[in-house]
Amino acid sequence: MKTSEIRQKFLQYFQSKGHTVVPSSSLVPANDPTLLFTNSGMVQFKDVFTGKDNRPYTRATSSQRSVRAGGKHNDLENVGYTARHHTFFEMLGNFSFGDYFKRDAIAFAWTLLTEVYGLPKEKLWVTVYQEDDEAYGIWQNEIGVPAERIIRIGDNKGARYASDNFWQMADTGPCGPCTEIFYDHGPDIWGGPPGSPEEDGDRYIEIWNLVFMQFERDAAGNMTPLPKPCVDTGMGLERIAAVLQHVHSNYEIDLFVALIAAAARETGCKDLSNNSLKVIADHIRACCFLIVDGVIPSNEGRGYVLRRIIRRALRHGYQLGQTKPFFHRLVADLVKEMGDAYPELVKASARVEQVLRQEEERFGETLEHGMKILDAAIAALPAAKSTDGSGQILDGQTLFTLYDTYGFPVDLTADICRERNVDVDLAGFDSAMEKQRDQARAAGKFKMAEGLTYSGPQTVFEGYDHLQAEGKVIALYVGGSQVDRLQAGQDGIVVLDVTPFYAESGGQVGDQGLLTASTGQFVVQDTQKIQPGVFGHHGKLESGSLSVGDHVKAAVDIGLRARTIRNHSATHLMHKALRQVLGSHVQQRGSLVDPDKTRFDFAHDSQLSAQEIAQVEQIVNEEILANHATQAQVMSYDDAVKGGAMALFGEKYGDTVRVLDIGFSRELCGGTHVARTGDIGLFKVVSEGGVAAGVRRIEAVTGTNALAWVQNLNATAQRAAAALKTLPAELPERIALMQEQMKSLEKELEQARAKLASSAGQALTDQAVAVSAGFKLLVTEVKGVDPKDLRSMVDQLKDRLKSAVVLLAAQAADGKISLVAGVTSDVTAKVKAGDLVGFVAGQVGGKGGGRPDMAMGGGTDVAALPAALASVQSWVEGRA
Repeated sequence: MKTSEIRQKFLQYFQSKGHTVVPSSSLVPANDPTLLFTNSGMVQFKDVFTGKDNRPYTRATSSQRSVRAGGKHNDLENVGYTARHHTFFEMLGNFSFGDYFKRDAIAFAWTLLTEVYGLPKEKLWVTVYQEDDEAYGIWQNEIGVPAERIIRIGDNKGARYASDNFWQMADTGPCGPCTEIFYDHGPDIWGGPPGSPEEDGDRYIEIWNLVFMQFERDAAGNMTPLPKPCVDTGMGLERIAAVLQHVHSNYEIDLFVALIAAAARETGCKDLSNNSLKVIADHIRACCFLIVDGVIPSNEGRGYVLRRIIRRALRHGYQLGQTKPFFHRLVADLVKEMGDAYPELVKASARVEQVLRQEEERFGETLEHGMKILDAAIAALPAAKSTDGSGQILDGQTLFTLYDTYGFPVDLTADICRERNVDVDLAGFDSAMEKQRDQARAAGKFKMAEGLTYSGPQTVFEGYDHLQAEGKVIALYVGGSQVDRLQAGQDGIVVLDVTPFYAESGGQVGDQGLLTASTGQFVVQDTQKIQPGVFGHHGKLESGSLSVGDHVKAAVDIGLRARTIRNHSATHLMHKALRQVLGSHVQQRGSLVDPDKTRFDFAHDSQLSAQEIAQVEQIVNEEILANHATQAQVMSYDDAVKGGAMALFGEKYGDTVRVLDIGFSRELCGGTHVARTGDIGLFKVVSEGGVAAGVRRIEAVTGTNALAWVQNLNATAQRAAAALKTLPAELPERIALMQEQMKSLEKELEQARAKLASSAGQALTDQAVAVSAGFKLLVTEVKGVDPKDLRSMVDQLKDRLKSAVVLLAAQAADGKISLVAGVTSDVTAKVKAGDLVGFVAGQVGGKGGGRPDMAMGGGTDVAALPAALASVQSWVEGRA
């Protein structure tokens, strides 16, 4: 059974049991800031399990693409060296949100494995949590699994509810027992059943885990039964494929066989069992899907993890002898294997190839330089204490230097060291990293919106329709700690029950303004969310006092808000215009909207031409002139997307979203906007450039800012025209004419300098003296000659004198001395120009050197120059 068929049968089976087939979510989690990547099927349902989100279904099934290559869940170092570790994998899962529970979940799993997939029942073993008698009874009495194949797994460390077969989302919250299903590969494979001393062998392999969310645990560890218990299951597609295809390694399943063959084709490796081929085959999946989901190689966050994976694959290609770009050519092979299941991969394949190729070209030089440093560092290590190299450790500072200076990911260095039996000092690396972070934190300014303890109600936001509101102070903070009262002059954070102030999100900065109470006035300098839905007004109490419970009049700075919303609304129009001009691959990669400008980052791989920028400006300004009304409506996420609304990369969306129509643009957006497009006034792009591989940045201004920019540009043109005695409209022609005149003058100057040098050369020739060895010697300081012309003068003098040693010196305007020496070829055996320059430069406080026939140098001691030149003849005579 092929991998694609296994996936399809899984989803079809659970669909037949009333489950809604939910597409795989992005590898960038939309609802969990604690995760770097989506690493399991339950991530997209986390808020459903915790009760924060409701779905129109109570049963779901999915094949979730997942990555474990960063943060807590990091399998990267094992990939390619074990049978079942991957950076990218697919997690098959079925989920119940307060619908069915243990009995149905166990029955579904058993039926699928034994009847749909046809696995022999006698090959399946199960584990249950040691206290879960209910699950044990279902397996034994209802499913019919013999007691000797049901194993109770518990905790051997004495900590209650902190063991194998007991799952928890966090230290508090939903949790519950698990039951796992294992496949027995038979006695020919070493290993024992789960719970035995030999459980780490390959005979018994876990293929499915069923989690029963049964309890709510509080901070004291007390367990309360959930009113609606849930089910969360996960089965690795690659693992079950290995079982159904009768192989012992995931790298032997059909999908990987094809990718390994492709890696062998591109690297020229004939040994298909080579671990480096496995690494490359694994990594092409992770890299492609991360790029599909909007991650771009960079030096931080998710982009850095992607760069690490790419570079690890490239290094293994180099190890196989492939030093030319090859990795991007595997994209087509991956599309062939997985494109039917993931059409988004097919659609983005050209862009994925381009991003990978750019990263390959960038890494070529990095790898060469980094390997030289690493090879030298390993060679300098003290001798190993044993024949296998144990005892040699590469220090953490070297690891950090390779990472920070040469772009060498630490796990790539660790990979190379492992192949050479050298350990790495990861603790030392972490220490160096933390030191750098501390320095960065000390140099930067960070807002205090995170880490505040708050347990009150959410803030009611009235800022869409009103810029003033009556609110009550429900929390105050000073220095990160909660207080009851603010005094005049104190910086703090104020939380209101109702506010018109917009809290920074979606790229739009927070509002500024005033909070006025009968007892005092608080100046709001910024508004940030201290929790989702809880707005913190950052600023200073200007006068009086402010206490929890006080009523305030909250007034947003109208001018700043007006300028901000003009920029925000223009950003939506610009995004749409960019897609029209450049193509549908354009997607937002970040934005900053403040009162002064809009800064918009987007996916695109080349510089915009002046014509393309002009097209974007024209399209946006036409939408502004049309003066369309802005409309906002709240609807389900699915309905919004079906209706053509664009969801932005990296943004978190719930099931209910705010859809904004501005002119021809429809996007999901919670920000504040103009009432009509005409309110934007004028739109002008002021800069465009690259910020990362495949990411461009545009900055633009609107309204009065755009008018001021145009007026400033006009004033500059007027001043330039006045200086050139012409009209602004005629500036291009006048500048072109001046450039031609400058070229002509430069040519005349060059000719004059050549004549001067020739004339000076004739005069200098007469100064040459004969030495006893039969050649001429010319040593002199030349005046009024640019030091840059000395070399050509020396060449001319050598030609005139035929057999000679020439040394010329000249002083630059800054007082520095330039020296040039030339020796004809018949004399270089006796006198070398490099030695001569070094001899003279050393006397004038400098140094120099070069070839036997031509050398250059310099110095700074002008007073010593005459004596240094006078010493040359005896020096030359001594060598001739």
